[in-house]
Amino acid sequence: MKGIIFTEFISIVEQNFGLDISQQMFDDANDSGIYTAVGSYDHRQLIKLIISLSNITGISPSQLQQTYGRLVFPSLLKALPIPNIEADDTLSFIRKVEQHIHLEVKKLYPDATPPKFIFNNQTQSTMTMDYHSSRCMGHVCMGLLEGCAHYFNQSLTIIMQPMNDSQNHVRFSLTLTGN
Repeated sequence: MKGIIFTEFISIVEQNFGLDISQQMFDDANDSGIYTAVGSYDHRQLIKLIISLSNITGISPSQLQQTYGRLVFPSLLKALPIPNIEADDTLSFIRKVEQHIHLEVKKLYPDATPPKFIFNNQTQSTMTMDYHSSRCMGHVCMGLLEGCAHYFNQSLTIIMQPMNDSQNHVRFSLTLTGN
């Protein structure tokens, strides 16, 4: 997993919970906390940090992942490897993530394994998308979808349906619900 995911997570923890909680999270997870945005790290280390933060704060790991996804969206948007990616709305941007951004990420970082989105159907205001990832971070994806809708100033209803026990396959049913 690319280091920017870790560095942004740490920054969000520090901003929302403070340096003391951040340090306690690292201590409890037996983690040095040393990450660079351009490095590559095992995603299981991020999961350990999330579980540690959950134990400290009493907030569920799934809620922490979803909140992280929502809050990190603007930073990831700024860091996109594609200049001039244009999208008019939430749903068209989500399609471009799979069709363009994930491909460019793999070109820039051959060792990267971004999630795969498979689109089952779409209308002007609805989309069904299957998320596939060995990292099983569907709640982060849900938060990113929320952050995307916020960026485009749109209201989005999201139904998240795990398709298996490991949650490496999750179906999202998205509906734009006015502006």
